[in-house]
Amino acid sequence: MPYHSLSELPEGVKDNLPHHAQEIFKEAFNSASEEYSEEETAFKVAWNAVKQKYEKDSDGNWARK
Repeated sequence: MPYHSLSELPEGVKDNLPHHAQEIFKEAFNSASEEYSEEETAFKVAWNAVKQKYEKDSDGNWARK
């Protein structure tokens, strides 16, 4: 199930990631969902894509590396 806009992303993504990280997540998820049949795999790929450019800071907030 591809996401067509950021507003369609799961609450855990929208509520925790900055705007740019949400865009990364959406694009990676959509690409992976075309390549893999398992939605769980697409989620893992999307989170790994976010973690390439973002990390949690000491307060638990996502920030650019």
